[in-house]
Amino acid sequence: MKFLAATASAALFALLKPHPALGATVPITLDIINAVGAPDGFSRSMVTANGTYPGPLITANKGDTLVVTVNNKLTDDTMRMSTSLDFDGIFVETANSFDEGSSFVTACPIAPNASYTYTIPLVNNQTGTFWYHSQLSVQYVDGLRGSLVVYDPEDPLADLYDVDDENTIWAVGDWWHNTSTSMLVTYVASGIVPVSDTGTFNGVGRFNGGPEVPFFVQNVVAGTRYRFRIINQSARNVFTMSVDSHNLTVIETDGTPTTPMTVNEIEMLAGQRYSVVLEANQPVDNYWINAPYTGGSPAVNLNQNATLARAILRYQGAPDADPSAPMSLGPAEPELNALVEANLRPLVAQAAPEPDINITLNLVVTAGRAQWNVNNVSYLPPSVPTLLKILDGANSASDFNVTENTFVLPANKTVQVIFPPSDDDEAHPFHLHGNNFWLVKSNTTDVINTANPIRRDVAGVGAEGTIVRFSTNNPGPWFFHCHIFWHFQAGLATVMASGLEETREQVHPSQAWDALCPAYDALPANLQ
Repeated sequence: MKFLAATASAALFALLKPHPALGATVPITLDIINAVGAPDGFSRSMVTANGTYPGPLITANKGDTLVVTVNNKLTDDTMRMSTSLDFDGIFVETANSFDEGSSFVTACPIAPNASYTYTIPLVNNQTGTFWYHSQLSVQYVDGLRGSLVVYDPEDPLADLYDVDDENTIWAVGDWWHNTSTSMLVTYVASGIVPVSDTGTFNGVGRFNGGPEVPFFVQNVVAGTRYRFRIINQSARNVFTMSVDSHNLTVIETDGTPTTPMTVNEIEMLAGQRYSVVLEANQPVDNYWINAPYTGGSPAVNLNQNATLARAILRYQGAPDADPSAPMSLGPAEPELNALVEANLRPLVAQAAPEPDINITLNLVVTAGRAQWNVNNVSYLPPSVPTLLKILDGANSASDFNVTENTFVLPANKTVQVIFPPSDDDEAHPFHLHGNNFWLVKSNTTDVINTANPIRRDVAGVGAEGTIVRFSTNNPGPWFFHCHIFWHFQAGLATVMASGLEETREQVHPSQAWDALCPAYDALPANLQ
């Protein structure tokens, strides 16, 4: 197998297509193939889109329609052979929910040697920074993940930056030397969540004792302001981003334009995205971009060295060399000015509606086992997708397996979900598919803000407690789960199924969608 330039930044972020005119159809072809690569110098077989890790950058403009053809050409049966694709953070309307991409919730996976085309209209004037990944089991651990940007030709914050293009995207992620399938077996046997070998920055990284893979280099020109779109494409790790001697001004949170807030450090949970403006206003030189991470004890995996997760900010005219400053974990007191999530405000203030329905979700791990429970239920994917059950007449919670953990909700209501404080030492990044939510109480504060809370689609749940509100005016079965995918696989998931009758009225799947489940169900286990 041939790996196509896994360590070359130009190839990693080659555009599939320059973003076209407003309202255009954007055709994209992703061949899901096994390729041998070595993002951190350790060679292994991977699951990739078009042969690269991360996969190719997808771009569009506000109001466009993505037409993504996925050709499943996987051949390595040491990993999952079927696949799926989810477009994290993209709004999906009810009528199009069958193309949302969540395995066993809105569709069945795509079988080997089969193809499927996802048609994704970009609705509600949505713009911002997103990503795509496999939603089948923990397959994206093996490399199937990439960035997706929806540009706004009328960006109200455009006067704050000069450059925003395919060269200003920072995708960080955890990387693993072993296959997801082998690590899942170990996790089930031991109850110990796998710990990554490496943290990668735009597809490259280093591990203890490994080769000195060249760091990713971000070139800048003095006096220029750059919009960097940062995406945490991890399956577990929390990354903390900073740039030596430079401030970062946050202007976007998970696709929501944000009142500018200047900080010098940003913590990012798995699945979260921020856009920041960095002004190249320092002396011409090389500066460290720090991306240390946490995600389990390094004692479990001696390859891990979070200090090695970094890149270089290189001013035009600076030597082709590493920065002279020592590697650090980022700014320290008294200079530290870290982002506090609770302080984020949307650019356009909007009060969170008063809730019609209140749900409390208690998250508990079964001691010594790879099993997480939400309200005493550990999610298991059904053999018949949730959406198909709804289309076949499901009307109440009793029509779904208990282990589907499906909450049946009326349409056109506001739902408040309360995550009580817990003693868990690892924040769970809960992600809502197809929609976003008002974060009325962040895990970073005791304050409840209903006047002008940030809207996002991934928020941490943990020690301090979290409260979110979302609307059911977009009916459908929407996954709501932990984006630590090992926890997700272990049952830390629910489905928020709203407006079942409205869903039946509006959803009319294609024949290609109808064919997915029979094809998948006919496969032997080693091809699923």
